[in-house]
Amino acid sequence: MTRKLRINGHSHLLPYPEEIPQFMKEKEIFWVDDERKYMLQKGWRRPVTDSSFFLHEKLEWMERNKLDHAVVLNLSQLYGNGLRLEEMKKALRFQNDFNAKVQHDHPDKFTCGFVVHPGFIHGALYEVERCVEQLEMKVLCLPTHFMDSIGQWRSVFDKENDAIFELANKYKLAIEIHPYDGDKMINLENSSWRFHLIWMLAQCGDAYHFYTLNGMQERFPNIRTCFAHGGQLAQMNLGRRIQGFDGRPDLFKGKHHPRKAVGHPNIYFDTLVHDTDSLKLMIDRQGSNQVIMGLDDPYPLGEMESDAQSSYPGKLLDLAIEKHVINEKQYDDIWEDNVLRWLFGDDDIAKQKLINRILAN
Repeated sequence: MTRKLRINGHSHLLPYPEEIPQFMKEKEIFWVDDERKYMLQKGWRRPVTDSSFFLHEKLEWMERNKLDHAVVLNLSQLYGNGLRLEEMKKALRFQNDFNAKVQHDHPDKFTCGFVVHPGFIHGALYEVERCVEQLEMKVLCLPTHFMDSIGQWRSVFDKENDAIFELANKYKLAIEIHPYDGDKMINLENSSWRFHLIWMLAQCGDAYHFYTLNGMQERFPNIRTCFAHGGQLAQMNLGRRIQGFDGRPDLFKGKHHPRKAVGHPNIYFDTLVHDTDSLKLMIDRQGSNQVIMGLDDPYPLGEMESDAQSSYPGKLLDLAIEKHVINEKQYDDIWEDNVLRWLFGDDDIAKQKLINRILAN
């Protein structure tokens, strides 16, 4: 019997300092210090909290934790919001080329995503085509919200962005929706990590709200969209959204009822919700088939080895088994089958190719 794989559907990777183009440091867009202790932007820095932020150390970390494969998303700091057009294009192109090289050099270990900026639609469409056709990438990473060309914050699922999803539908892409930049969107003091602990969940819930109201899971049937961090507020807020839709239909003319999206086979959520009660709610609402493993490594809000947090990669699913939230088959499916279905849909040949690459090494 072929062993079940452990595939992490939500991972990140930093370039080594010497891999980052000089212009990105000169323009203070993004860089890593030479000692690999901080990632930096203008007026911002964040500690590098684990050596597995970097490629070779990541591979060692995966080996140590028996992780067979990982989906590497773009860095949230490289969504390009607020940058001048040419700077944004160069920064995002660097990110996409970096991820493409990681995937090319280590196809048994990594499937990598690419990012575009929805505020500049023609450039975004060109970059989708380039990344899919030239770089052979199949995971489109998008922010929950973006800053448009006049400085207004918008939902990524605004109607004006349909062309991106039409092209993604043509290529049958997996899509990852991830929050960031809450401190730029919301006029509150950035204290006690509130934008990561509270507002990121609200951003995911807001994105899911418009994705489902616009019926995108039905309008674009070939894309498979995953919401990061379990789309946690989306699970808690379902009843309120239904009551609002039914109670004020005048506000939702031409929109799709929230119930229609619940458990939809093309909408996925990762497991990174930090407690089994939240995981149980997500599975009860959406079905375990729509849940994929997501560790969000190597960030401290991910599932990392930590005595202080009493954590390790895969802890939540192990606890879910102990508490009978899921059974052994659901456990295996969340680690492997569901991730493969999100990545490749019904393309069984592509799934088997990836499985063969993983098992061959």
